[in-house]
Amino acid sequence: MEGRQLANKWLKTAALLSDPRIAGHIPATRIYNTSNLHQMLNKYGYVVVKPVVGTGGSGVIKVTKSGSTYRYTYRSNTRSFDEFDAMVRSLSGVKKKRANLIQRGIDLATIGGRPIDYRVKVVKKNGKWGFRAMVGRLAKRGLFVTNLCKGGTMLTAAQGITQSLPGQSVSAKKSKMKHLTRVSTAILEKKYPGIGQLGFDYGIDRSGHIWIFEVNTRPQ
Repeated sequence: MEGRQLANKWLKTAALLSDPRIAGHIPATRIYNTSNLHQMLNKYGYVVVKPVVGTGGSGVIKVTKSGSTYRYTYRSNTRSFDEFDAMVRSLSGVKKKRANLIQRGIDLATIGGRPIDYRVKVVKKNGKWGFRAMVGRLAKRGLFVTNLCKGGTMLTAAQGITQSLPGQSVSAKKSKMKHLTRVSTAILEKKYPGIGQLGFDYGIDRSGHIWIFEVNTRPQ
């Protein structure tokens, strides 16, 4: 049985942000509007815009500010602008009219210049949650999204951590991701009873900090 579906990323993110054990592992996230985009680019220099409802990396846009130059990357195309307003006008055609989130961009650890993240899947069976998968997903060269349906390459979590963060403990990183998954699953199940499976998207930045990007109730 699949269990309850919860497609809205904002609701799941807000539930996790409300818990101090997890909040420090979630990148700053806001609902998309021009004012929030301007503030977050000024603060972080790099953000990701993504649909509130969406899967498989579809509609995900990378937006950066460097000096007075604004850029966004959608799929493998990057456009540059001298003015924020000009970029926003162009961006509105790409992101369409659907609701979007803005999330602080994280400089992920990479392998050969290609970013890697991790998918951890848990399933509830006979009243107990169990781990089903923990894999690394390496972005296709030239892309910043790692989704396998967008050409990403699957590795074991151990391969990913070893190759992207040499010198860091694989077992420590894996057990930390498992711990965050258990705590987050309990938070989400309490708030949204009836969920039966969850897919967590984790990133590890270059300093080794673990981030939760999103949680899916229908993980592929």
